[in-house]
Amino acid sequence: MKTKSFKDLIVWQKAYRLVLEIYKITKDFPKSETYGLAQQMRRAAVSLPSNIAEGYGRRHKTEYKQFLSIAYGSLSESETQYLLSIDLGYTKKSDIIENLLKEVGSMLYRMIYPIR
Repeated sequence: MKTKSFKDLIVWQKAYRLVLEIYKITKDFPKSETYGLAQQMRRAAVSLPSNIAEGYGRRHKTEYKQFLSIAYGSLSESETQYLLSIDLGYTKKSDIIENLLKEVGSMLYRMIYPIR
């Protein structure tokens, strides 16, 4: 199947789902974190599918890889903030989020550094 849109990319679909899951857990954070960790987690998560989409839209291999690298950085940021939210007691571990973090990370890594 030919990819016609960034929405056809499985990595984008999984990153988008991760954003939805992050929004679900952050809605129950303490009110004192509304403009702190909760907002930061949401921004980092939203950056993931956004950069994948923007890179795809650039249609140039070098730019695409650059945006995938930015998405990979946002993924690392999201994972760090997710772990912090658990350690602070704001949320519990989520198998869904942890699996999505791993899957998206693996996919992005393979896209940035393909086997030669």
